[in-house]
Amino acid sequence: MRTAFLGTPMAAVPTLAALVDVADVSLVVTRPDAARGRSGTKVAPPIKIAAGEWGLPVAQPGTHRELFTVLEDHAIDLGVVVAYGRILRPEMLALPRYGFLNVHFSLLPRWRGAAPVERAILAGDSITGVSLMALDEGMDTGPVIAVRETPIAADETGGTLTARLSYLGAELLDDTFPGFVSGARVPAPQIEAAATHAAPLTVGEARVDLQRTAAAAQRVVMAFNPRPGAWTMVAGDRLKIWQASVSEEDVSVGHIEVCDGRPVLGLWDGALALDEVQPAGKRPMPGTDWARGRQGAGAVVDPVQA
Repeated sequence: MRTAFLGTPMAAVPTLAALVDVADVSLVVTRPDAARGRSGTKVAPPIKIAAGEWGLPVAQPGTHRELFTVLEDHAIDLGVVVAYGRILRPEMLALPRYGFLNVHFSLLPRWRGAAPVERAILAGDSITGVSLMALDEGMDTGPVIAVRETPIAADETGGTLTARLSYLGAELLDDTFPGFVSGARVPAPQIEAAATHAAPLTVGEARVDLQRTAAAAQRVVMAFNPRPGAWTMVAGDRLKIWQASVSEEDVSVGHIEVCDGRPVLGLWDGALALDEVQPAGKRPMPGTDWARGRQGAGAVVDPVQA
């Protein structure tokens, strides 16, 4: 069976490795090399690097038309998609006789969309997982072949949970792919009434809202690590917050006070210890180092401009 894999980030690499074990991967499709950093140097996607190391042919179409042509020319029987970053149009979905499978990082129909991992953390979900589904024309609306659950740890970030789910998804594909191809596993329709939408992340919503509960503010910090990073403003400069924990200290709302060497931010119903921060123009550092650099002086968070 001629199979194509479509993916781009590091989180897609484990599934590509699993697919190589169970199918004849005749084509790997990823996004074009992208400019990174101030120099604008173009960097290859992680999937391109992995495919090259494994001797797999790679295509990097830049447009929908080019993508269609690539898929049509290779006459694939089945496609597998993980975080490719481009919507497959109906004419593309119709090309392989077995269609396209997608490894999605949530328990569908919960958290359909672009940011399912972060949305699960922000919502305070206690469990998440991965779903293997058949792609259709909707946004993560296709029938589900199999799922695998996992708990969300209290200290788990968007980055660490994504990494863990990437390996869980690879295991799920490895276990269920043969059964799907043989017809033993039949996809089941999703329950529309249970669907939730995982909207793309924005920098604005990563700002720590002083009117949140301490627990909700901590989830913002964890969910937006590493992208785009939770933040607040102090004296006109952005202060990123990479790690935080709920504190029992009594601190005025919007104030940052140093308590036992740690900077603690006051919220409307509690406080948040800033365990790791990154001042503008500097590297991430322990909150205690940031407080020491300020000689123990507190700070006041800048008000949000209307």
